[in-house]
Amino acid sequence: MPSVFSTFLQKKALFRPVVLPAGHRFDFAEPFTEHFFDTPDGASINALFFASNEPVKRGVILYFHGNRDNLQRWGALHRDFTSRGYDFLAADYRGYGKSSGEPDEQAYFSDAALLYEWLRRQYDPEKIVLYGRSLGTGMASYLAARVQARTVILETPFDNIGGLLASHIRRHEPPFEPAFRFPNDEFLKTTRLPLLIFHGTRDRVVPYTCAENLKSLLKPGDAFVTIEGGSHNNLNTFELYQKKLQDWLRAC
Repeated sequence: MPSVFSTFLQKKALFRPVVLPAGHRFDFAEPFTEHFFDTPDGASINALFFASNEPVKRGVILYFHGNRDNLQRWGALHRDFTSRGYDFLAADYRGYGKSSGEPDEQAYFSDAALLYEWLRRQYDPEKIVLYGRSLGTGMASYLAARVQARTVILETPFDNIGGLLASHIRRHEPPFEPAFRFPNDEFLKTTRLPLLIFHGTRDRVVPYTCAENLKSLLKPGDAFVTIEGGSHNNLNTFELYQKKLQDWLRAC
């Protein structure tokens, strides 16, 4: 088990939240609604919901964002989905934005399930798309192994935190025991949901080789899309990403 000091340092490295004051007003060009979800252990999770104005409603995206910043940044990404007929729900993790609490792996998983259950009261499972980006692929993969949904889409995923650490130093094992796991590989072994993965060849945050470790888990019909020259934060600027996302969301 990692020492208290090692866990502290790893937490600081992995989670990079930007806290917002309770009275912060989110600023987006499009209309949205703000929600707070109370957890069984007393935390409050802040979320934003954007409704699509497209004439054909296709479903909803349950979006799990990366390890930095807060919803003021991530909420703007709704446009890639609401423009395609999907509503969009994204929440800040504990310790991020206006969400209370501290970063905690198991709590993040239970909070993800809470958000999913809220959507299930409004959407049938085949209308729900699980979408995870970077750190958020952990929550999307966790749900993919446990719930019914239309599909799961992972952007810049890792196999697990140990594998991520090892890939940075080009070793088979991490140099120290990880305090956090986020075992996407274990979760994806058991999911029956259609799986789409995007990763760029110039990603310096999650090396491409780390994501490649997930290729062996692909089922017939799944897809691993390599964005040549793509880095960690710009995949949606590539035509290949937009085309594959469009095709997948229409066909799956």
